[in-house]
Order: sequence, then C-alpha cells, then structure tokens
Amino acid sequence: MAKNYYAVKNGRQIGVFNTWKECEEQVKGYPNAAYKKFSSYEEALEFIKGDSDIQGDKDIDDLKENEAIAYVDGSYDNESKIYGYGVVLFSKDGKFTFSERDDDPKLVEMRNVAGEIKGSMVAMEEALKRGKDTLFLYYDYMGIEKWATGEWKANKYGTKMYRAYYDSIKDKLNVRFIKVKAHAGNKYNEEADKLAKEALDI
Repeated sequence: MAKNYYAVKNGRQIGVFNTWKECEEQVKGYPNAAYKKFSSYEEALEFIKGDSDIQGDKDIDDLKENEAIAYVDGSYDNESKIYGYGVVLFSKDGKFTFSERDDDPKLVEMRNVAGEIKGSMVAMEEALKRGKDTLFLYYDYMGIEKWATGEWKANKYGTKMYRAYYDSIKDKLNVRFIKVKAHAGNKYNEEADKLAKEALDI
C-alpha cells in the first residue's frame, strides 16, 4: 500500500503528517485551513514552503488586518559581553524595525541566543500593541519555538522567562513559528541579523 503524506500549510500546527487523523486534528474547525495529500514527503514539504517563505513584497501585501510577520535574530560581542537583537516586522500598517543591546548578567551566558529570545518577545509585544492576533514568526534558532511550545525543557533563567512570557500572551496572540536557515540569503532574516550586529557596533 502506497504511503501518503498530509501537508498542513494553514492550521493549528504547520507541518507534514503521516496520517489523516493527525492532519485532521490540525485543520478541523480551523478557519481558512489549507492542507493537501501527497505521495512523497518532498512534494508535501514543497507545498508548505511554496507560499510561506516570504522573500518579496507580494506575500507581505497579502497580510490581513489581524496579521503580522516578524523576522528575528540575535548577536553577541565576545569582548564587551553584550548581546543584541534585531526585529523586522510587517503589518498592514507598514514595515518596522527594532534593535537594542543589553547586558543582563542572567542572560549573557546564553550569548546570541539571549538576543534571539529578546527579539522574539519584542516581536510578539509589538504585534499585540498593533492589535494583531496572529504573528508569523520567522526564526533561525530552534529553541525559539521549542522552549515556547514546551518541547524543550526551560532550565535557565532566560528560557524560563521566555516561556513564562509566551504563556502569558499565547491566548491573545496565535504565534506561527516558521524556521528559516541562518545565513542562507533570506532577505529579512539577513536584515534582522544586521540590525542585531549594528546594535552592538559590530
């Protein structure tokens, strides 16, 4: 019997699932759900990546009033022991950028990941400030999603703080975590990285 793969592009969780039951759990009753059955994993992945890898203005122009897109990145300066973050945020209101440096001694040990965490929190906060209820959060460090969703245990001060913040806003903001490959030419991921470095003067 041929193996099928179920790709969910818009649902409670985006991804490729092995059974219809798993797929159905993500899309049943979900507004504007987008999903499809494929005979190969590669095709299923391509279906998801097709529209979600936002590289130009077209997809950004398709944003709804309640949605925002953010690209986040972090950086760390070994000499000064300071970390920084960069955020590129899009909504119907336009494009916004945020960056800052910090040296919280409880976070410094996490180096550039501290910046990634702070940037992600700023992105969520800014989306809420603008009255959005859905945020497509593009990140390149897996912990940004895994700590928030509880897949990774939050052991350190920084990860516990991040998890607590996410838990406090997740009922108001539907954060759709989307992994991008670091330094792979993704326009806005590179811009977020540049902002994080500029915050540190590096």
